[in-house]
Amino acid sequence: MHLQESIFCATAAPSSSTGPGSIALHDIQTGTTLASFKQTNAAAHCTCFVESRNAEGGFMLAAQPDKSILNVYTFQKDQISLKIVLPEKLTCIAVDSRGDFCAGGTAQGRIYLWEIASGILYHAWDAHYRQVTVLRFTVDGAALVSGSKDSGVSVWSVSRLLDHEQQNEPPLPYCTLSDHTLPVTDIVCGVGSFPNCRVLTSSIDHSVKLWDLSSKSLLTTFQFPRPIACLAWDLTERIFFAASADGSIHQMNLFRQRGTKACAQFTEAIGGAGGTEIIRVGEEETREAQKKRLISVGQGVTAMSISLTSSHLLVGTESGLIHVYDLPSHQLLRTISTHKGLTITHLATVLKPLDLIGHIDLNLAVGSAADAKDIIPVKPVAPFQRMRDPKTREAHEVSILLPAQRPTHADEATAYETDELLRDHAFFVQPSRISTAPGTDNLSLRSKVDDLETEVARLREQLGKAKKVNDVMWDAVVQRAVGLEKDKEPIDSSDGERRRKRGRT
Repeated sequence: MHLQESIFCATAAPSSSTGPGSIALHDIQTGTTLASFKQTNAAAHCTCFVESRNAEGGFMLAAQPDKSILNVYTFQKDQISLKIVLPEKLTCIAVDSRGDFCAGGTAQGRIYLWEIASGILYHAWDAHYRQVTVLRFTVDGAALVSGSKDSGVSVWSVSRLLDHEQQNEPPLPYCTLSDHTLPVTDIVCGVGSFPNCRVLTSSIDHSVKLWDLSSKSLLTTFQFPRPIACLAWDLTERIFFAASADGSIHQMNLFRQRGTKACAQFTEAIGGAGGTEIIRVGEEETREAQKKRLISVGQGVTAMSISLTSSHLLVGTESGLIHVYDLPSHQLLRTISTHKGLTITHLATVLKPLDLIGHIDLNLAVGSAADAKDIIPVKPVAPFQRMRDPKTREAHEVSILLPAQRPTHADEATAYETDELLRDHAFFVQPSRISTAPGTDNLSLRSKVDDLETEVARLREQLGKAKKVNDVMWDAVVQRAVGLEKDKEPIDSSDGERRRKRGRT
Protein backbone atom coordinates (compact mmCIF):
# COMPACT_ATOMS: atom_id res chain seq x y z
CA MET A 1 0.00 0.00 0.00
CA HIS A 2 1.36 3.39 -0.99
CA LEU A 3 1.21 5.93 1.84
CA GLN A 4 0.48 9.46 0.70
CA GLU A 5 0.59 12.47 3.00
CA SER A 6 -2.24 14.96 2.57
CA ILE A 7 -3.15 18.40 3.88
CA PHE A 8 -6.30 18.61 5.98
CA CYS A 9 -7.72 22.13 6.18
CA ALA A 10 -10.92 23.83 7.27
CA THR A 11 -12.09 27.24 6.09
CA ALA A 12 -14.65 29.77 7.27
CA ALA A 13 -16.20 32.79 5.62
CA PRO A 14 -15.12 36.17 7.04
CA SER A 15 -18.68 37.45 6.53
CA SER A 16 -22.09 36.00 5.79
CA SER A 17 -22.08 37.46 2.27
CA THR A 18 -19.06 35.39 1.25
CA GLY A 19 -20.83 32.07 1.71
CA PRO A 20 -20.06 29.03 3.86
CA GLY A 21 -16.64 27.50 4.16
CA SER A 22 -15.61 23.88 3.74
CA ILE A 23 -13.31 21.07 4.80
CA ALA A 24 -10.84 19.92 2.16
CA LEU A 25 -7.95 17.51 1.64
CA HIS A 26 -5.06 18.47 -0.66
CA ASP A 27 -2.05 16.60 -1.98
CA ILE A 28 0.96 17.97 -0.14
CA GLN A 29 3.25 17.50 -3.17
CA THR A 30 1.10 19.08 -5.88
CA GLY A 31 -1.56 21.01 -3.97
CA THR A 32 -4.43 19.44 -5.91
CA THR A 33 -7.75 18.98 -4.15
CA LEU A 34 -8.46 15.35 -3.26
CA ALA A 35 -11.87 15.85 -1.61
CA SER A 36 -14.10 18.66 -0.36
CA PHE A 37 -16.86 18.68 2.28
CA LYS A 38 -19.28 21.60 2.19
CA GLN A 39 -21.80 23.28 4.51
CA THR A 40 -19.52 24.20 7.39
CA ASN A 41 -18.31 27.50 8.75
CA ALA A 42 -16.38 26.40 11.83
CA ALA A 43 -14.12 28.93 13.53
CA ALA A 44 -10.61 28.34 14.86
CA HIS A 45 -10.24 25.31 17.18
CA CYS A 46 -13.75 24.14 16.20
CA THR A 47 -12.74 21.39 13.74
CA CYS A 48 -11.20 18.00 14.50
CA PHE A 49 -10.96 14.59 12.87
CA VAL A 50 -10.16 10.93 13.50
CA GLU A 51 -8.11 9.07 10.90
CA SER A 52 -9.25 5.89 9.13
CA ARG A 53 -7.31 2.97 10.60
CA ASN A 54 -7.70 -0.57 11.92
CA ALA A 55 -10.40 -1.36 9.33
CA GLU A 56 -12.52 1.55 10.60
CA GLY A 57 -13.43 4.62 8.60
CA GLY A 58 -12.64 7.95 10.20
CA PHE A 59 -14.85 10.96 10.72
CA MET A 60 -14.71 14.76 11.07
CA LEU A 61 -16.47 17.07 13.53
CA ALA A 62 -17.17 20.77 12.97
CA ALA A 63 -18.91 22.98 15.54
CA GLN A 64 -20.89 25.79 13.91
CA PRO A 65 -20.49 29.29 15.37
CA ASP A 66 -24.00 30.63 14.74
CA LYS A 67 -25.94 27.58 15.93
CA SER A 68 -25.65 24.95 18.64
CA ILE A 69 -25.03 22.35 15.93
CA LEU A 70 -22.18 19.89 15.45
CA ASN A 71 -21.72 18.62 11.89
CA VAL A 72 -20.40 15.09 11.46
CA TYR A 73 -18.67 14.09 8.20
CA THR A 74 -17.13 10.83 7.02
CA PHE A 75 -14.38 10.40 4.43
CA GLN A 76 -16.70 8.19 2.35
CA LYS A 77 -19.36 10.84 1.76
CA ASP A 78 -19.06 14.49 0.72
CA GLN A 79 -22.30 15.50 2.46
CA ILE A 80 -23.10 15.91 6.13
CA SER A 81 -23.50 12.48 7.69
CA LEU A 82 -25.11 13.61 10.95
CA LYS A 83 -26.21 16.84 12.61
CA ILE A 84 -25.99 16.79 16.38
CA VAL A 85 -27.95 19.31 18.44
CA LEU A 86 -25.80 20.57 21.32
CA PRO A 87 -26.81 21.98 24.71
CA GLU A 88 -25.33 25.37 23.70
CA LYS A 89 -22.95 26.90 21.18
CA LEU A 90 -19.38 25.62 21.37
CA THR A 91 -16.35 27.86 20.98
CA CYS A 92 -13.84 24.98 20.67
CA ILE A 93 -13.83 21.19 20.48
CA ALA A 94 -11.28 18.39 20.77
CA VAL A 95 -11.22 14.63 20.14
CA ASP A 96 -8.71 12.18 21.56
CA SER A 97 -6.44 10.26 19.21
CA ARG A 98 -8.50 7.04 19.38
CA GLY A 99 -11.79 8.81 18.72
CA ASP A 100 -13.42 7.69 21.98
CA PHE A 101 -14.23 11.02 23.65
CA CYS A 102 -15.12 14.52 22.49
CA ALA A 103 -14.79 17.66 24.61
CA GLY A 104 -16.40 21.02 23.90
CA GLY A 105 -15.97 24.44 25.49
CA THR A 106 -18.44 27.31 25.64
CA ALA A 107 -18.34 31.10 25.89
CA GLN A 108 -19.39 30.90 29.56
CA GLY A 109 -16.35 28.82 30.50
CA ARG A 110 -18.20 25.50 30.62
CA ILE A 111 -16.76 22.22 29.29
CA TYR A 112 -18.72 19.17 28.14
CA LEU A 113 -17.33 15.65 27.80
CA TRP A 114 -19.13 13.07 25.61
CA GLU A 115 -18.44 9.48 24.62
CA ILE A 116 -18.61 9.46 20.84
CA ALA A 117 -19.78 5.88 20.27
CA SER A 118 -22.70 6.09 22.73
CA GLY A 119 -23.34 9.84 22.89
CA ILE A 120 -23.37 9.74 26.71
CA LEU A 121 -22.66 13.06 28.39
CA TYR A 122 -20.22 12.00 31.07
CA HIS A 123 -19.58 15.40 32.60
CA ALA A 124 -20.37 19.09 32.27
CA TRP A 125 -18.69 21.56 34.59
CA ASP A 126 -17.70 25.20 34.94
CA ALA A 127 -13.99 25.08 34.21
CA HIS A 128 -13.16 28.77 33.65
CA TYR A 129 -14.54 32.20 34.43
CA ARG A 130 -14.56 33.34 30.81
CA GLN A 131 -14.75 31.79 27.33
CA VAL A 132 -12.86 28.56 26.65
CA THR A 133 -10.63 29.30 23.66
CA VAL A 134 -8.82 26.01 23.06
CA LEU A 135 -9.05 22.36 24.15
CA ARG A 136 -6.40 19.66 23.63
CA PHE A 137 -6.12 16.02 24.63
CA THR A 138 -2.72 14.61 25.47
CA VAL A 139 -1.26 12.06 23.06
CA ASP A 140 -2.50 9.09 25.09
CA GLY A 141 -5.90 10.71 25.74
CA ALA A 142 -5.49 10.48 29.53
CA ALA A 143 -5.75 14.23 30.17
CA LEU A 144 -7.59 17.22 28.75
CA VAL A 145 -5.89 20.64 28.66
CA SER A 146 -8.07 23.75 28.43
CA GLY A 147 -7.18 27.39 27.82
CA SER A 148 -9.43 30.37 28.38
CA LYS A 149 -9.76 34.10 27.99
CA ASP A 150 -9.27 34.38 31.75
CA SER A 151 -5.56 33.66 31.01
CA GLY A 152 -5.73 30.33 32.83
CA VAL A 153 -4.70 26.87 31.62
CA SER A 154 -6.15 23.84 33.42
CA VAL A 155 -5.25 20.17 33.11
CA TRP A 156 -8.06 17.67 33.75
CA SER A 157 -7.63 13.94 34.31
CA VAL A 158 -10.06 12.07 32.06
CA SER A 159 -10.31 9.16 34.50
CA ARG A 160 -11.56 11.53 37.20
CA LEU A 161 -14.11 13.02 34.83
CA LEU A 162 -15.42 9.52 34.05
CA ASP A 163 -15.57 8.43 37.69
CA HIS A 164 -19.18 7.65 38.60
CA GLU A 165 -18.69 8.56 42.27
CA GLN A 166 -17.56 12.10 41.44
CA GLN A 167 -20.44 13.03 39.14
CA ASN A 168 -22.30 15.05 41.77
CA GLU A 169 -19.25 17.11 42.72
CA PRO A 170 -17.42 19.73 40.66
CA PRO A 171 -14.22 18.16 39.33
CA LEU A 172 -10.87 19.38 40.53
CA PRO A 173 -8.13 19.92 37.93
CA TYR A 174 -4.95 17.92 38.05
CA CYS A 175 -3.13 21.24 38.01
CA THR A 176 -3.70 24.88 37.03
CA LEU A 177 -1.08 26.69 34.96
CA SER A 178 -1.71 30.32 35.80
CA ASP A 179 1.28 32.33 34.65
CA HIS A 180 -0.19 34.06 31.58
CA THR A 181 -1.63 37.53 32.03
CA LEU A 182 -3.88 37.73 28.94
CA PRO A 183 -6.15 35.30 27.04
CA VAL A 184 -4.65 31.99 25.92
CA THR A 185 -4.63 31.53 22.14
CA ASP A 186 -3.18 28.06 21.51
CA ILE A 187 -2.02 24.87 23.27
CA VAL A 188 0.21 22.08 21.93
CA CYS A 189 0.83 18.84 23.85
CA GLY A 190 4.15 17.09 23.46
CA VAL A 191 4.89 13.39 23.12
CA GLY A 192 4.77 11.03 26.05
CA SER A 193 2.08 9.57 28.26
CA PHE A 194 0.38 11.70 30.88
CA PRO A 195 1.76 13.11 33.13
CA ASN A 196 5.24 12.49 31.70
CA CYS A 197 4.87 15.05 28.95
CA ARG A 198 5.32 18.75 28.30
CA VAL A 199 2.90 21.40 27.07
CA LEU A 200 3.37 24.62 25.09
CA THR A 201 0.92 27.50 25.61
CA SER A 202 0.70 30.85 23.83
CA SER A 203 -1.08 34.03 24.76
CA ILE A 204 -1.81 37.58 23.68
CA ASP A 205 0.70 38.71 26.32
CA HIS A 206 3.51 38.10 23.74
CA SER A 207 4.70 34.96 25.52
CA VAL A 208 4.98 31.23 24.91
CA LYS A 209 5.45 29.08 27.99
CA LEU A 210 6.82 25.56 28.28
CA TRP A 211 5.32 23.47 31.11
CA ASP A 212 6.23 20.12 32.65
CA LEU A 213 3.09 18.27 33.74
CA SER A 214 4.88 15.67 35.86
CA SER A 215 6.23 18.35 38.20
CA LYS A 216 3.36 20.82 37.52
CA SER A 217 5.92 23.55 36.98
CA LEU A 218 6.88 26.19 34.44
CA LEU A 219 10.14 25.39 32.67
CA THR A 220 10.79 28.40 30.43
CA THR A 221 9.10 31.57 29.20
CA PHE A 222 9.78 32.81 25.65
CA GLN A 223 8.97 36.48 25.13
CA PHE A 224 8.22 37.60 21.56
CA PRO A 225 7.90 41.09 20.04
CA ARG A 226 4.18 40.62 19.17
CA PRO A 227 1.18 38.62 20.42
CA ILE A 228 1.23 34.95 19.42
CA ALA A 229 -1.82 33.56 17.61
CA CYS A 230 -0.88 29.91 16.93
CA LEU A 231 1.87 27.36 17.53
CA ALA A 232 3.47 24.39 15.75
CA TRP A 233 5.75 21.96 17.59
CA ASP A 234 8.10 19.42 16.06
CA LEU A 235 7.42 15.78 16.96
CA THR A 236 10.93 15.40 18.36
CA GLU A 237 10.43 18.58 20.43
CA ARG A 238 13.58 20.18 19.01
CA ILE A 239 11.99 23.35 17.63
CA PHE A 240 8.66 25.14 17.65
CA PHE A 241 7.17 27.92 15.54
CA ALA A 242 5.21 30.84 16.95
CA ALA A 243 3.12 32.94 14.54
CA SER A 244 1.68 36.40 15.02
CA ALA A 245 -1.39 37.96 13.47
CA ASP A 246 0.80 40.35 11.46
CA GLY A 247 2.34 37.50 9.43
CA SER A 248 5.67 36.97 11.24
CA ILE A 249 6.63 33.42 12.20
CA HIS A 250 9.48 32.91 14.67
CA GLN A 251 11.46 29.67 14.84
CA MET A 252 12.64 28.83 18.34
CA ASN A 253 15.32 26.16 18.76
CA LEU A 254 15.12 24.27 22.04
CA PHE A 255 18.70 22.96 21.68
CA ARG A 256 21.95 24.67 20.73
CA GLN A 257 25.57 23.78 20.05
CA ARG A 258 28.18 24.96 22.54
CA GLY A 259 31.95 24.72 22.46
CA THR A 260 34.38 23.95 25.28
CA LYS A 261 37.88 25.26 25.91
CA ALA A 262 39.24 22.10 24.28
CA CYS A 263 37.38 23.00 21.05
CA ALA A 264 34.87 20.21 21.57
CA GLN A 265 31.21 20.57 20.60
CA PHE A 266 28.26 19.48 22.70
CA THR A 267 24.50 19.98 22.59
CA GLU A 268 22.61 21.54 25.46
CA ALA A 269 18.95 22.32 26.09
CA ILE A 270 17.74 25.90 26.16
CA GLY A 271 15.84 27.05 29.21
CA GLY A 272 14.56 24.87 32.00
CA ALA A 273 15.47 27.23 34.85
CA GLY A 274 11.85 27.77 35.87
CA GLY A 275 9.53 30.73 36.07
CA THR A 276 12.33 33.21 36.71
CA GLU A 277 13.95 32.52 33.33
CA ILE A 278 12.71 34.61 30.40
CA ILE A 279 14.21 34.18 26.94
CA ARG A 280 13.53 37.31 24.92
CA VAL A 281 13.42 36.41 21.26
CA GLY A 282 15.10 38.97 19.00
CA GLU A 283 17.02 40.98 21.59
CA GLU A 284 20.19 38.96 22.13
CA GLU A 285 20.71 38.04 18.48
CA THR A 286 22.28 39.59 15.45
CA ARG A 287 20.17 40.60 12.48
CA GLU A 288 21.55 37.72 10.42
CA ALA A 289 20.48 35.22 13.07
CA GLN A 290 17.03 36.79 13.26
CA LYS A 291 16.58 36.50 9.49
CA LYS A 292 17.44 32.80 9.57
CA ARG A 293 14.79 32.16 12.24
CA LEU A 294 12.07 34.50 10.96
CA ILE A 295 9.54 33.84 8.20
CA SER A 296 7.57 36.81 6.93
CA VAL A 297 4.31 35.72 5.31
CA GLY A 298 2.93 39.19 4.68
CA GLN A 299 -0.58 38.23 5.81
CA GLY A 300 -2.20 37.35 9.09
CA VAL A 301 -1.42 33.76 10.12
CA THR A 302 -4.42 31.84 11.46
CA ALA A 303 -3.21 28.20 11.50
CA MET A 304 0.06 26.26 11.34
CA SER A 305 1.17 22.65 11.19
CA ILE A 306 4.32 20.60 10.62
CA SER A 307 4.23 17.65 8.22
CA LEU A 308 4.46 14.06 9.41
CA THR A 309 8.04 13.80 8.15
CA SER A 310 9.02 17.13 9.80
CA SER A 311 10.21 18.40 6.43
CA HIS A 312 7.50 20.98 5.63
CA LEU A 313 5.85 23.83 7.51
CA LEU A 314 2.23 24.52 6.54
CA VAL A 315 0.94 28.05 7.11
CA GLY A 316 -2.69 29.14 6.69
CA THR A 317 -3.58 32.80 6.32
CA GLU A 318 -6.64 34.94 6.89
CA SER A 319 -7.04 35.40 3.11
CA GLY A 320 -7.41 31.66 2.43
CA LEU A 321 -3.87 30.86 1.22
CA ILE A 322 -1.91 27.80 2.32
CA HIS A 323 1.87 28.24 2.10
CA VAL A 324 4.17 25.21 2.15
CA TYR A 325 7.69 26.02 3.38
CA ASP A 326 10.77 23.84 3.44
CA LEU A 327 11.54 23.43 7.12
CA PRO A 328 15.38 23.54 7.08
CA SER A 329 15.78 26.39 4.57
CA HIS A 330 12.48 28.31 5.06
CA GLN A 331 12.07 28.38 1.30
CA LEU A 332 8.52 28.76 -0.02
CA LEU A 333 7.84 25.63 -2.08
CA ARG A 334 4.24 26.23 -3.20
CA THR A 335 1.09 28.14 -2.38
CA ILE A 336 -2.41 26.64 -2.50
CA SER A 337 -4.91 29.33 -3.44
CA THR A 338 -8.01 27.16 -3.79
CA HIS A 339 -9.68 28.78 -0.78
CA LYS A 340 -8.81 32.37 -1.61
CA GLY A 341 -11.29 34.78 -0.05
CA LEU A 342 -11.96 32.55 2.98
CA THR A 343 -10.07 32.16 6.25
CA ILE A 344 -8.05 29.05 7.10
CA THR A 345 -9.24 28.00 10.55
CA HIS A 346 -7.66 24.55 10.86
CA LEU A 347 -4.56 23.00 9.32
CA ALA A 348 -3.04 19.55 9.77
CA THR A 349 -1.39 16.72 7.86
CA VAL A 350 -2.83 13.23 7.58
CA LEU A 351 -2.18 10.09 5.59
CA LYS A 352 -4.59 9.85 2.69
CA PRO A 353 -7.55 7.76 3.95
CA LEU A 354 -8.14 4.45 2.21
CA ASP A 355 -11.88 5.13 2.14
CA LEU A 356 -11.65 8.70 0.85
CA ILE A 357 -14.46 9.46 -1.55
CA GLY A 358 -13.29 9.27 -5.14
CA HIS A 359 -9.97 7.67 -4.11
CA ILE A 360 -10.96 4.22 -2.90
CA ASP A 361 -7.89 1.99 -2.79
CA LEU A 362 -8.03 -0.70 -5.50
CA ASN A 363 -6.37 -3.19 -3.17
CA LEU A 364 -9.62 -3.38 -1.24
CA ALA A 365 -11.32 -5.01 -4.24
CA VAL A 366 -14.17 -2.55 -4.10
CA GLY A 367 -16.42 -2.53 -7.12
CA SER A 368 -17.99 0.88 -6.48
CA ALA A 369 -17.94 3.69 -3.95
CA ALA A 370 -21.05 2.27 -2.29
CA ASP A 371 -19.23 -1.00 -1.57
CA ALA A 372 -16.60 0.84 0.47
CA LYS A 373 -19.01 1.05 3.40
CA ASP A 374 -19.12 -2.75 3.56
CA ILE A 375 -15.35 -3.12 3.31
CA ILE A 376 -14.45 -0.28 5.71
CA PRO A 377 -17.34 0.54 8.06
CA VAL A 378 -17.29 3.99 9.63
CA LYS A 379 -16.47 4.32 13.32
CA PRO A 380 -19.79 4.74 15.16
CA VAL A 381 -20.86 8.27 16.09
CA ALA A 382 -24.07 8.59 18.14
CA PRO A 383 -26.05 11.80 18.78
CA PHE A 384 -24.73 13.55 21.87
CA GLN A 385 -26.89 13.93 24.94
CA ARG A 386 -27.92 17.44 25.89
CA MET A 387 -28.37 16.59 29.56
CA ARG A 388 -26.82 14.00 31.81
CA ASP A 389 -28.96 10.88 32.20
CA PRO A 390 -27.93 8.47 34.98
CA LYS A 391 -30.01 5.62 33.52
CA THR A 392 -28.33 5.80 30.14
CA ARG A 393 -24.98 6.04 31.85
CA GLU A 394 -25.63 2.89 33.86
CA ALA A 395 -26.86 1.01 30.80
CA HIS A 396 -23.88 2.25 28.79
CA GLU A 397 -24.76 0.78 25.42
CA VAL A 398 -21.92 1.31 22.95
CA SER A 399 -21.85 0.39 19.27
CA ILE A 400 -18.61 -1.35 18.36
CA LEU A 401 -17.17 -2.93 15.25
CA LEU A 402 -15.98 -6.51 15.11
CA PRO A 403 -12.30 -6.99 14.22
CA ALA A 404 -11.49 -7.46 10.58
CA GLN A 405 -11.48 -11.02 9.26
CA ARG A 406 -8.22 -12.71 8.39
CA PRO A 407 -7.23 -12.47 4.72
CA THR A 408 -7.98 -15.55 2.61
CA HIS A 409 -7.00 -17.04 -0.74
CA ALA A 410 -4.55 -14.80 -2.56
CA ASP A 411 -3.93 -12.52 0.41
CA GLU A 412 -3.06 -15.42 2.71
CA ALA A 413 0.47 -15.65 1.31
CA THR A 414 1.16 -11.98 1.88
CA ALA A 415 -0.49 -11.72 5.31
CA TYR A 416 1.83 -10.64 8.10
CA GLU A 417 0.40 -11.47 11.51
CA THR A 418 1.15 -9.45 14.63
CA ASP A 419 2.77 -12.38 16.43
CA GLU A 420 5.07 -13.01 13.49
CA LEU A 421 5.99 -9.34 13.34
CA LEU A 422 6.88 -9.26 17.04
CA ARG A 423 8.89 -12.45 16.72
CA ASP A 424 10.89 -11.10 13.78
CA HIS A 425 11.38 -7.78 15.60
CA ALA A 426 12.74 -9.62 18.63
CA PHE A 427 15.11 -11.62 16.43
CA PHE A 428 16.64 -8.55 14.77
CA VAL A 429 16.50 -6.04 17.63
CA GLN A 430 16.87 -7.85 20.92
CA PRO A 431 20.37 -8.96 21.97
CA SER A 432 21.23 -12.57 21.29
CA ARG A 433 21.11 -14.93 24.22
CA ILE A 434 22.43 -18.45 24.74
CA SER A 435 19.54 -20.87 24.61
CA THR A 436 19.40 -23.20 27.58
CA ALA A 437 18.03 -26.71 27.49
CA PRO A 438 15.28 -27.66 29.92
CA GLY A 439 16.61 -28.60 33.32
CA THR A 440 19.86 -26.61 33.14
CA ASP A 441 20.56 -23.86 35.64
CA ASN A 442 22.73 -20.79 35.39
CA LEU A 443 25.57 -22.32 37.45
CA SER A 444 26.07 -25.29 35.14
CA LEU A 445 25.78 -22.99 32.13
CA ARG A 446 28.45 -20.72 33.56
CA SER A 447 30.80 -23.66 34.20
CA LYS A 448 30.39 -24.76 30.57
CA VAL A 449 31.22 -21.27 29.40
CA ASP A 450 34.35 -21.21 31.59
CA ASP A 451 35.49 -24.59 30.20
CA LEU A 452 35.02 -23.34 26.65
CA GLU A 453 37.01 -20.19 27.38
CA THR A 454 39.85 -22.27 28.88
CA GLU A 455 39.87 -24.56 25.83
CA VAL A 456 40.02 -21.54 23.50
CA ALA A 457 42.97 -20.10 25.45
CA ARG A 458 44.83 -23.46 25.26
CA LEU A 459 44.24 -23.73 21.51
CA ARG A 460 45.50 -20.19 21.00
CA GLU A 461 48.68 -21.05 22.94
CA GLN A 462 49.29 -24.17 20.81
CA LEU A 463 48.66 -22.17 17.65
CA GLY A 464 51.33 -19.69 18.74
CA LYS A 465 53.84 -22.49 19.30
CA ALA A 466 53.09 -23.97 15.88
CA LYS A 467 53.65 -20.59 14.27
CA LYS A 468 57.04 -20.28 15.99
CA VAL A 469 58.13 -23.77 14.77
CA ASN A 470 57.01 -22.87 11.26
CA ASP A 471 59.01 -19.65 11.34
CA VAL A 472 62.18 -21.49 12.51
CA MET A 473 61.83 -24.10 9.77
CA TRP A 474 61.28 -21.42 7.14
CA ASP A 475 64.35 -19.47 8.25
CA ALA A 476 66.52 -22.64 8.19
CA VAL A 477 65.43 -23.57 4.66
CA VAL A 478 66.04 -20.07 3.34
CA GLN A 479 69.51 -19.83 4.93
CA ARG A 480 70.54 -23.24 3.52
CA ALA A 481 69.44 -22.26 0.02
CA VAL A 482 71.42 -19.02 0.23
CA GLY A 483 74.52 -20.89 1.43
CA LEU A 484 74.45 -23.29 -1.52
CA GLU A 485 74.35 -20.44 -3.99
CA LYS A 486 77.43 -18.87 -2.41
CA ASP A 487 79.45 -22.13 -2.54
CA LYS A 488 79.03 -22.48 -6.33
CA GLU A 489 81.95 -20.97 -8.38
CA PRO A 490 81.82 -19.91 -12.06
CA ILE A 491 83.48 -22.40 -14.58
CA ASP A 492 86.16 -20.96 -16.93
CA SER A 493 85.37 -21.30 -20.67
CA SER A 494 88.97 -22.47 -21.59
CA ASP A 495 88.84 -25.34 -19.06
CA GLY A 496 85.59 -26.44 -20.57
CA GLU A 497 87.11 -26.51 -24.09
CA ARG A 498 90.06 -28.67 -22.98
CA ARG A 499 87.72 -31.14 -21.32
CA ARG A 500 85.73 -31.53 -24.54
CA LYS A 501 88.92 -32.18 -26.57
CA ARG A 502 90.09 -34.84 -24.13
CA GLY A 503 86.77 -36.52 -24.41
CA ARG A 504 87.09 -36.73 -28.23
CA THR A 505 90.53 -38.38 -28.13
